[in-house]
Amino acid sequence: MTVDPAATSHHATHEGREYHFCSAACRTKFVADPDAYVGDAPRPASEPVPGAMWTCPMHPQIRQEGPGTCPICGMALEPEDPTLDDGPNPELVDFTRRTWVAGALTVPLLAVSMVAEMLGVHFVPPAWNPWVQLALAAPIVLWAGLPFFQRGWTSLVTRHLNMFTLVSIGVGAAFAYSVVATVAPGLFPQSFRMHGMVPVYYEAAGVVVTLVLLGQVLELRARAATGKAIRALMDLAPKTARRIGSDGGEEEIDLSAVVAGDRLRVRPGEAVPVDGAVVEGRSSVDESMLTGEPAPVLKDEGATVIGGTVNGTGSLVIEAKAVGSDTVLARIVKMVAEAQRSRAPIQGVADRVSGWFVPLVVAVAVVTFVVWNVVGPEPRFGHALLNAIAVLIIACPCALGLATPMSIMVGTGRGAHAGVLIKDAEALQLMEKVDTLVIDKTGTLTEGRPALIAVETADGFDRDDVLGAAASVEARSEHPLAHAIVTAARDAALDVGAVDDFDSQTGLGVSGRVGGREIVVGNAAQIERIGGDVAPLQQVANRHLGDGAGVMFVAIDGRLAGLLAVADPIKASARDAIAALRSEGLRIVMLTGDAQGTADAVAKAIGGIDEVHAGLKPEDKARIVGELKAKGAKVAMAGDGINDAPALAAADVGVAMGTGTDVAIESAGMTLTKGDLAAMVRARRLAKATMRNIRQNLFFSFLFNGIGVPVAAGILYPVAGILMSPMIAGAAMALSSFTVVTNALRLNTVKL
Repeated sequence: MTVDPAATSHHATHEGREYHFCSAACRTKFVADPDAYVGDAPRPASEPVPGAMWTCPMHPQIRQEGPGTCPICGMALEPEDPTLDDGPNPELVDFTRRTWVAGALTVPLLAVSMVAEMLGVHFVPPAWNPWVQLALAAPIVLWAGLPFFQRGWTSLVTRHLNMFTLVSIGVGAAFAYSVVATVAPGLFPQSFRMHGMVPVYYEAAGVVVTLVLLGQVLELRARAATGKAIRALMDLAPKTARRIGSDGGEEEIDLSAVVAGDRLRVRPGEAVPVDGAVVEGRSSVDESMLTGEPAPVLKDEGATVIGGTVNGTGSLVIEAKAVGSDTVLARIVKMVAEAQRSRAPIQGVADRVSGWFVPLVVAVAVVTFVVWNVVGPEPRFGHALLNAIAVLIIACPCALGLATPMSIMVGTGRGAHAGVLIKDAEALQLMEKVDTLVIDKTGTLTEGRPALIAVETADGFDRDDVLGAAASVEARSEHPLAHAIVTAARDAALDVGAVDDFDSQTGLGVSGRVGGREIVVGNAAQIERIGGDVAPLQQVANRHLGDGAGVMFVAIDGRLAGLLAVADPIKASARDAIAALRSEGLRIVMLTGDAQGTADAVAKAIGGIDEVHAGLKPEDKARIVGELKAKGAKVAMAGDGINDAPALAAADVGVAMGTGTDVAIESAGMTLTKGDLAAMVRARRLAKATMRNIRQNLFFSFLFNGIGVPVAAGILYPVAGILMSPMIAGAAMALSSFTVVTNALRLNTVKL
């Protein structure tokens, strides 16, 4: 549409050019992302950026310009640099559509084939049955399963045999044999006919394609979820900033237009746009995304602020110091993205097995065909073809393909009932081998919010009077711990009165008149400033300080009235959880952004913690996790904050508290739904049981192949005259799948 510049009041400037809008909403969208709207038409968010590098999540050494598939494993490549694009994954959309179509056709295919075979119920005349199955199976195999054949061919060309090689060979053999049996049944000897017809195995090909497609969809969804962590981090920074010009005027500009040295206005409640220093104003800033600590930090002139942190009730003017990729938030985003790409999915185990299994099966099939065609009984070609196909059908990767997904599916369902949400199979695989647990303090071992834990009174003063008086003054304060005091007073139904002559003394405390009395709340220097003496309660204060609490003295009319102790309470289940984890053989390391004294006090109160690291930034936590891994430790990291995201992603297994931030949850491979560390014990036991079950399933699938492939090749024919028809091979293949599924279901009975 066209907009008359003279008729609208909505305008914006971008790169020296004036733009006009029909409404404020359109202008807001443009200001947030002008590059998407400059030109003849908006640029779709999902459109690949020219020159952007894409990489394989399993094989980071594979890099190319633009999207594609990995030549090693066949997985779709992903952008190397994280973006805010939250649009649908084209591959996920495509595979989901193929899965629905394949599933819709597989149901009648099974009804026409298996019901007729097992129960003798014919939905169509027997002579038409193979043709109906062909009509139903052809779209499944040739259209829905086309990506598997393409990736299987790529695996052969590049000589990196993987699961797609198995799927394409197995499905292709079953389908090709069935097509020949349908179109030219005369090629087959009478001994292989049932009720005068050559059996076909379209249902085997159709079911394999549908199941593998379903597995691919689940995998793509899991990979898409990991991208949400990156986008959630990037969303912390605002899209625009308010720049103050040399004339003192303010203009709203795109964040990308901010340069170092710009003076920016940060209004109450807004996120800080970039890293900088306060040049004007005073306010408390919520830095929990960086430190994980719940208490806001007071900022005044000269203080450093970090982009993405949230301003409190005051107004600040900051000078930009670091912008774009140089900000702390941008570095955190980069660390999480790199750590996520460094992980190797569990499917790599099956791919490595396929590296020798696939060529072995193909070689056996070729040898079988050659031997029977040279020395076999007449009709030699017919027997050679059937036996070779029987080898490929019985080696079809149904059981091998189901071995891992079925155990994971049942195990994750079992975990959900036990309060353990598992994002991907890799987390279970690695959790089994974990020997070191790294734990964030705030929100993991503690409740994650300051609370009043004690009110100590001096002689002649009442507890409720001291708390009510302090809360009345703190209700006007921006002190980080003021909220805990006010909340405690209101919970106790105390009167929080009006304050006159309120004043805040920087670095000391606050004061005011309540009901005609002079109330002063602050540190020891604040009380001494008004002529008071904290000596009567100093010993009590030292005890609380030693336990990691914050202490504020209260004076009424110049006399010491009491003190208030505020701390982040330890979770009720923390002590028992740590003891149980140690009994599982885990080494416990605590990391926190809090002060060393507070960290030591919490560790002492809980007991069983082997190492304590305090005063840490997000990159410090990730670094310590990396150092532990470099020493050979298998590390699980448990945390709940944005500041834990890099460490959660860097650990072998990230475990998020369900009560934590979305970024922490999205960065982790596991989530404890109730935020209870005791669930970590259940998670470890579940991991051990699931991986044991996977190994059993792989053993069963290879056992069936180890016995079935030689028999299908005709090894028993010279001594017992036994041949395995493709029908029997298909039945054996189905039996192996049934065994794998039944074994996986046993996980529902495991005690955690």
